[in-house]
Amino acid sequence: MTATDDYRSTFRTLHENGLFIMPNAWDGASARVMVSSGAVAVATTSSGLAATLGRTDYEVDLDTLLRHSALLASVAGAPVSVDSERCYGSTPSGVADCVEALAAAGVAGCSIEDFDPASEAIDSIDTSVERVAAAVEVSKRHGMVLTARAERHLYEADADFDDTMERLRRFAQAGADCIYAPGLTDPAHIAAVCQIGPPVNVLVSPATPPIGKLAELGVRRVSTGGALVRSALGEVRRAIQELHQDGTLTYMQRAIGGGDFDRIVKNSGSST
Repeated sequence: MTATDDYRSTFRTLHENGLFIMPNAWDGASARVMVSSGAVAVATTSSGLAATLGRTDYEVDLDTLLRHSALLASVAGAPVSVDSERCYGSTPSGVADCVEALAAAGVAGCSIEDFDPASEAIDSIDTSVERVAAAVEVSKRHGMVLTARAERHLYEADADFDDTMERLRRFAQAGADCIYAPGLTDPAHIAAVCQIGPPVNVLVSPATPPIGKLAELGVRRVSTGGALVRSALGEVRRAIQELHQDGTLTYMQRAIGGGDFDRIVKNSGSST
């Protein structure tokens, strides 16, 4: 068994019982810091990757995502799941090609969402299910965990929860290993999603229940989205403001020590 196979097996097993936290890394160093701090798996973040390039979400091409994914898979030292947006392909065969390429990059899992940035609209449910099924076929062949995402609650203030439930049920029937509706915060809604069957991922925010409560509701996996990269950049902004406004250096007291940082980064895993 290769290291990649081992990570994939580990990642699948993590979804079987209890709740685990999967923070979203934006580069190799952030992935290493997360794993050294206790993360048992990490995910990429499409908005975080875009930010490292001075771009906004949905402005990263597939080749860039694949290079980024391969890098994190090789250095994280834990299973890596990729935020692969809509899996880039305009057709189910294009989706399959994307997941095949991600498998070759050595990642443990990936996701597919039903929001189309080109039209700035949610795909029809039949189109979404067809695309999920195409992703499932490839991911299962490689032992990867496929997460199917219903995005309506991120883009519509009055999102129809019944529609989200139907989409997630259909995604589960299509074979998705994990289901995910980012933007859900109501405990009753989260509990209902957990009754569908597959493991459920929840995106944490100030409006979501605490981690312990999510575990009680039946959530298997928690992710952070782009919040951690924004938190890190918020600390950078505060440091620069302190330098300019006060001329003090208290920000250094909150930093990881140079020696610790070197040890964390050098102690990288390999999925090759």
